[in-house]
Amino acid sequence: MLRERISPEISEFLRYLAGHPEAESGLPSLNELSRELGVGVAALREQLEVARALGLVEVKPRTGTRRLTYSFKPAIRQSLGYALALNGDHFRKFADMRNHIEAAYWHEAVAKLTEEDKQELQAILARALEKIRGAPVQVPHEEHRKLHLLIYSRLENPFVTGVLEAYWDAYEAVGLNVFAGGYEYLQEVWDFHRQMVESICSGSFEVGYEALVRHTDLLYHRP
Repeated sequence: MLRERISPEISEFLRYLAGHPEAESGLPSLNELSRELGVGVAALREQLEVARALGLVEVKPRTGTRRLTYSFKPAIRQSLGYALALNGDHFRKFADMRNHIEAAYWHEAVAKLTEEDKQELQAILARALEKIRGAPVQVPHEEHRKLHLLIYSRLENPFVTGVLEAYWDAYEAVGLNVFAGGYEYLQEVWDFHRQMVESICSGSFEVGYEALVRHTDLLYHRP
């Protein structure tokens, strides 16, 4: 089996974690695990810290350690944060990958959205436009993030979701969520979002796809 071929390449603690569904309720102490796995407590403690950094487990003083639902995002955040510290231009490269992922999954993602999802997209769009047209103008960053993530929320693919969520965290980290592009830029961005939402609600998915592709290019021409 594929699982059997992969698991020997991970640590003893991660292999135990993956093989015990009951770990979501709580794990034995490190001393107990040490005896069961035949691994020293010090080594297990290091492996636990790795699992914690990857968002695989939660450690609390009173309730102990338990396994979390798998998410790809924490691992990406760790690596991407380091990449950005090395060179801020890595964000542009990561953003380019994210744009390709959104384009590749657009048709599959929008076809899975429910009527409730479509109503929420319309509500998000309305809130964003209200902020843009208000006095003073507000940057609808929260709405921007929610709109994109909602469009892809029904894919049930933790790897796609992880990349997209990590992108928005990095977007904020490099300061792109502030009002730096000018009012006309904001209007243009949200006109594309309006086209995307309207196409999703009407079932004209190809029109929305074209708006998505055109709108992602705007980041590279942001004033």
